[in-house]
Amino acid sequence: MPATDLPLLIDAARIAGRVATSFAGPTAARWDKPGDAGPVTEADLAVNEVLSRTLQLARPNYGWLSEETEDSAARLSADTVFIIDPIDGTRSFVEGGRTWAISIGVAHRGVVTAAAIYLPLRDKLYAAGAGLGATLNGAPLVATQGGMTSDSKVLAARPTFDAKHWRGDAPAVERHYRPSLAYRLSLVGEGKFDGMLTLRPTWEWDIAAGSLIVSEAGGTITDRTGAPLRFNNAHPALNGVVAGGPGLHRALVGELGPDHAA
Repeated sequence: MPATDLPLLIDAARIAGRVATSFAGPTAARWDKPGDAGPVTEADLAVNEVLSRTLQLARPNYGWLSEETEDSAARLSADTVFIIDPIDGTRSFVEGGRTWAISIGVAHRGVVTAAAIYLPLRDKLYAAGAGLGATLNGAPLVATQGGMTSDSKVLAARPTFDAKHWRGDAPAVERHYRPSLAYRLSLVGEGKFDGMLTLRPTWEWDIAAGSLIVSEAGGTITDRTGAPLRFNNAHPALNGVVAGGPGLHRALVGELGPDHAA
C-alpha cells in the first residue's frame, strides 16, 4: 500500500502547491473560523478542493478527514483514510511568509502508511512510506540520535516551557519555533532540529503526515504521555505530541508533568 499510495500523494502535493501559490497570501480573501479556531483563506479552500478531487478520484474507497471539510462519521467505517491539512501555517501564508505547508497522509487502521509534506515557497517536498524510509526532495533523511543536552534544539511554542508543565524545572534546551506543525515534524526527520513538542490537544491533520516522516527517519513520536499515536479517531485530536531522536524523546516524556498540567 505505501508503495502505491506514495507517488499519488507526491503528485497531489505538487498540484496543490501550484494552486496555493496562485494566490497572493496577503491579498487572498480570509476570515476567522467560529470558536476562535483560527484563520482560513480562499487558498485553503481551493487547495482542499483540488486535493479532494485528485485523491478521492484515485482512491474512492478511502475515507476523508480534512481541516477544511465538514467532518463525517462515514470515515470511521473506512479501513484507510486520507488525513489532510490543505495549508498548515495559514497565518504565515496570510502574512506573505514561506513557512506554510501542504500536509497529506494516509492512515490504515489507525496507522499512517504514506505521507507527503510540501512547502512550495521553500521547494521542500518531504515524503515517507511505511518501511520505505523518509526523504526530502528524494534524498534520504536521518533524525538525530543523541540524548538531551543544553545544545539540543527543540521546536516548541514558548508556553510549552512554562514550569507548570514539567515535574521539575523545564529542560535547559535551545527552544526554536516554526508556525507549521507539519514543518516542525519534517525538520526533526531531516535532522535540522533534535525534537519538537506541543502539549495542547492537537488535530490529527496537523500531525499525521509528519509523524511518519519522523518515524521513518529513525525518530520516535508519541503523545505527551508516551503512548503511540492512533489516527482516524471519532474526535480527531491527539493528546499533545512529542517527537525526536529516541534518547531525547525519552528524556522529554520522562520530565513532563501529568496531563492535567496542560
